[in-house]
Amino acid sequence: MLRAAAMPHLSAMSCLRGSWNGWRSGTGTLVKLQAARRGITAALHVCQTAQLQQTIATPVTRVGVGLHSGERATVKLMPAGAGEGRYFVKLRQNATILPALVKNVTDTRLSTCLGRDGCAVHTVEHLMSALEGLGVDNCRIEIEGGDEVPLLDGSAREWVEAIEESGLSVAIDSSTGAQSARNSFVVVAPISVTHGDSFVAAFPSPFTRLTYGIDFPQVPAIGSRWFTWTPTGSSSYKDEVAPARTFGIAEQIEELRAAGLIKGGSLENALVCSMDKGWLNPPLRFEDEPCRHKLLDLIGDLALCASPGHAGLPVAHIVAFKASHALHVKFGAALLRHRMKCEEVQV
Repeated sequence: MLRAAAMPHLSAMSCLRGSWNGWRSGTGTLVKLQAARRGITAALHVCQTAQLQQTIATPVTRVGVGLHSGERATVKLMPAGAGEGRYFVKLRQNATILPALVKNVTDTRLSTCLGRDGCAVHTVEHLMSALEGLGVDNCRIEIEGGDEVPLLDGSAREWVEAIEESGLSVAIDSSTGAQSARNSFVVVAPISVTHGDSFVAAFPSPFTRLTYGIDFPQVPAIGSRWFTWTPTGSSSYKDEVAPARTFGIAEQIEELRAAGLIKGGSLENALVCSMDKGWLNPPLRFEDEPCRHKLLDLIGDLALCASPGHAGLPVAHIVAFKASHALHVKFGAALLRHRMKCEEVQV
């Protein structure tokens, strides 16, 4: 990940200008020319890359409590074949399989939850963010003892460590023994969703870039921040995004607990900030840690766009402002509606 400083003066218009400037060259131009020859007007293409699909090398296990349920669960990450994608397996429900896909999102209240045919897995975003951030395209995720992915330290750092402990391997098709290329979504026209003054938008760009903005005027210690991240290598996500922990506002904690939420949250696995007193459990890992965590969540939610054989993050400049899990998922669904097959385009 490219080291990126906070950008307090970045506006939506400057993001737009930067994306369109990038669109004039590189991958965007290639896709645009290919599309023009075919008379294509779609905002999104599905294109084959020169990269091979990856999985993890060996099984690895982590145990912890869920943020909202407070229940203890065991998660085992296991290798999966090319084209299988990322999917959960509920062992206590006769090994029920739940694909990690946008269409299976059932709840986005303070986390992202998946469900299908009576099977549910809650708070998947941090684990999904780590898998997407490290390029794990295919993974079998077994969960036992609870319905919520463990919060661990409140970030994605321990999931990254688990994946590194396992190692990465080229995924092999279980039936043919062949390797398969990874596909990517390439945005060739703007796509956006809004809710009030909150939005998530994607603009054409020759490479993947994410920009996130937050605004907490009622909590001065958090305040207004912008952060930009560009994937540049295996260490970038690990160093710049994964360590950012989830955060909450002290004055809202009792209300959330009364609603049956954050039963597993504590000062050991979440940052807590008071409107008047500031941070209750410093130090922060980054000056802009809350903003980075929101970007971590966005990566995890967009990872659910990764249908088998595809990366979740598109080739685009994605800009989000004051967004939520609900808006992230709404944008992911909009992204998938725009997809269109593109032949023989390399990115």
